[in-house]
Amino acid sequence: MNHQEKPPEENLTKLMEFVLLGFTDVPHLQWFLFGLFLVIYIIILISNGIIFLITKLDPALQTPMYYFISNFSFLEICYASVTLPRMLINLWTQKRTISFIACATQMCCVLVLAATECFLLAVMAYDRYVAICNPLHYPLIMKHKMCIQLVAGSWISGIPVQIGQTFQIFSLPFCGSNLINHFFCDIPPILKLACGDTFVNEMMVSTVAVLFVTVPFLLILVSYGKLISTILKLSSATSRTRAFSTCSSHLMVVVLFFGSGMITYLRPRTSHSAGTDKVLSLFYTIVTPMINPMIYSLRNKDVVRALRKLLCK
Repeated sequence: MNHQEKPPEENLTKLMEFVLLGFTDVPHLQWFLFGLFLVIYIIILISNGIIFLITKLDPALQTPMYYFISNFSFLEICYASVTLPRMLINLWTQKRTISFIACATQMCCVLVLAATECFLLAVMAYDRYVAICNPLHYPLIMKHKMCIQLVAGSWISGIPVQIGQTFQIFSLPFCGSNLINHFFCDIPPILKLACGDTFVNEMMVSTVAVLFVTVPFLLILVSYGKLISTILKLSSATSRTRAFSTCSSHLMVVVLFFGSGMITYLRPRTSHSAGTDKVLSLFYTIVTPMINPMIYSLRNKDVVRALRKLLCK
């Protein structure tokens, strides 16, 4: 961690806006990147929108698992919409400025949605654990009221902490450069622009990351450890295959999202590089929302059946 000496008061300047450099290091690829990210954003909106729609309309999908999937799809649309439209505008206009307030708002939204995704993935793992390990008690445990409470808790729990963390970071004095070497307002590149000692902020970031990333991830691992143990004891090979199919899809999303998030926020500050941070951020802000419907929902026979029914209508 870098501890900078606080500069004299007269050298501090009140920054009114930042400049998101994005992918300016590859100027010859600007229009290609614009087209690529536009296609990705359209895929995210359409695929997750379809999943959200059919899980609400099809009577056969009115179960706790699909209730969580519909909320997850809606979350992915929100997550991508916080970063991708601004990135597309910057690539199209080449005007990369973002106001101080807009930058803080974007960071807060990203952090809140990321915390929600961590908890929601843990809830979905718990749902599968109860369904497979305690099938007789599943209807009693996963009642509709319980599902609503779990989803509401996932959405709400991160809001006060992430608002406080955002306020703390943007209360720091900023001086000198206002160039953010990133495609959105993320914590690591913002802290690099701060003057003075950022040790407390870095400790806060690590603590929140452990609370909102590591703890849900460990809960998921515990759930899947017991779940896989139960699956292996099933006598029917068909039942084992079906159960593993559901679990493997969810685990792929978990590994992709949590892996990139943990490396970004929990690795030592001295090992951070702008290029690595951008690549990792692309995974948990863009790649995961894009592939989620394909690897987690559209492989599901019930979802495919409901989609065919909707198209036939």
